[in-house]
Amino acid sequence: MSPGPQATEDLGAGLAALLAPGDVVLLRGDLGAGKTTLVRGAAHALGVQGPVTSPTFTIANSYLGRVPVAHLDAWRLGDPDDEETGLALEAVGHDAVAFIEWPERIAAGLPVPRIQVDIAHGGGDVRVVRLTGSDPGMDASLAALVDDLRSRHSNAHPSPGAHPG
Repeated sequence: MSPGPQATEDLGAGLAALLAPGDVVLLRGDLGAGKTTLVRGAAHALGVQGPVTSPTFTIANSYLGRVPVAHLDAWRLGDPDDEETGLALEAVGHDAVAFIEWPERIAAGLPVPRIQVDIAHGGGDVRVVRLTGSDPGMDASLAALVDDLRSRHSNAHPSPGAHPG
């Protein structure tokens, strides 16, 4: 669970540490769920400077950092054999970490994902996030990341009635 946008960005930054060029991260969630917020955290952790924005209208955004980052929104794409889809998928190259929103639209044309992220509204700024890895080792790394982030965020906000030591 992410209590707010900063925690979602922190989750993205933590995911970035598990990724390498050629990795694909699938992002699923309703409009406004926080997919781009998560990508922003990951991209900045991968050395991207400046704003990271939603690719809703551009279909694909590419960013240069220590590792190139591709951010693709497949909502308006069709068949993986369509020319527009083919051009967008070129951004997913082997030298970049790729984040793909609405991946089910072009699933047949995608490489095997490293991580799948499902984000759902949980009321207010809260988001319910489910992470799934491509193998048991990745699942263990994701569980460790979530435990670490949960600990950091719960310790940053003392519970009501708690008194500083």
